[in-house]
Amino acid sequence: FAQAQTIITDRPTQAVSSTIITKGSLQVETGMSVAFTPDGAKAGTKILAPTSLFRYGLSEYFEIRLLTQFESRKAPLDLNRTSGMGDLQIGTKIRLSDKEDVPTKVAFHTQIGIPTGSRGITSDIFRGYNNLSISHVLADNVNLGYNMGFNYYTSKNGDLTYAIVLDVAVNDKVTFFVEPYGQYTRLLTYDASFDAGLTYLVKDNLKLDFSFGSGLNHKMNFLSAGFSWRAAKKSASKEEGLN
Repeated sequence: FAQAQTIITDRPTQAVSSTIITKGSLQVETGMSVAFTPDGAKAGTKILAPTSLFRYGLSEYFEIRLLTQFESRKAPLDLNRTSGMGDLQIGTKIRLSDKEDVPTKVAFHTQIGIPTGSRGITSDIFRGYNNLSISHVLADNVNLGYNMGFNYYTSKNGDLTYAIVLDVAVNDKVTFFVEPYGQYTRLLTYDASFDAGLTYLVKDNLKLDFSFGSGLNHKMNFLSAGFSWRAAKKSASKEEGLN
């Protein structure tokens, strides 16, 4: 986002930002989303409400992360919804390059999904989520970022992922973004998608967001809304970065 932004988040984009939060700070990013998949055997709806990411800065170089979410799913032929807690995810983001006089930032993000979710929701296996996040300041109000990642499931299965996000700050409060993203699922099928949205900076440590997305070569639509809040620190300085 623009240099005036003071809270950098990992939502609502699919891409993870290349900025870690300030040492000693706690940041909460939460929201809800509704996804519609009108596609034959895969048809159904999925509601995530809430999805909450907790981030804490342990040092100037890395943060720890905890993700929890409540899920509700329903297929067309099901009489009832399947609802419950999703698998717990824990991880870290490591700063690789983030200098004030350099317009490019680089970070590595890794997270582990632990099969602790409710019956019918849990994946029943451990999962690994990894990506390299890079961002560039193109102008005072324009940023470009991209992620390249690999999600690991078993010794034989995993997904290659990518996301490219361009955001433009209209002013110190409002920023718009567009983002093509996708994944090569289990190294067998390719799904390309697109989303867009905006954020509104209520105050230095509180931001609202809204986004929507759609599949490009598959049938899928979603809507999402949420907010992010960081525990204020008197000594905290303004941050720069994407998201």
